[in-house]
Amino acid sequence: MYLIAVILVIGWIFGAFVYSVGGLIHILLVLAVISVLFRIIGGGRPV
Repeated sequence: MYLIAVILVIGWIFGAFVYSVGGLIHILLVLAVISVLFRIIGGGRPV
């Protein structure tokens, strides 16, 4: 779950500076933030 969040954040940063596809980038960012929050709230052990 944490790995997915990191990949999404990297994809968002890459997309923001290279492709600039608008809404898709922000959707990726929101998904990454939600994944991290679930990880923190769920009390999962860090990888």
